Amino acid sequence: MVKTHIQDLASMGRPVSPAALIAKNLARIAARVRRITAPRSPYRVGDAVVAEDPFNGRREGIVVSRRGPSVGVGTAAGIFYFDHRQLKPQE
Repeated sequence: MVKTHIQDLASMGRPVSPAALIAKNLARIAARVRRITAPRSPYRVGDAVVAEDPFNGRREGIVVSRRGPSVGVGTAAGIFYFDHRQLKPQE
């Protein structure tokens, strides 16, 4: 089927100002900087660790998950989540 009209290419998109492009790029850069400087756990999945928690006691296990500063430690009793500062490498 043949179209009887052709859309003007100038009206196909929204006009973008240079200020809007700069603001978008600065927001993207700021998000990367926040992600890079956020606290991260030095332990990797599969590392054997000992968790020293003053309230729950000492637990030994394997790191099964990482999300930001918290680490999931898989033990015989289940999975427990600790702050990475409460963990030490197993000797």
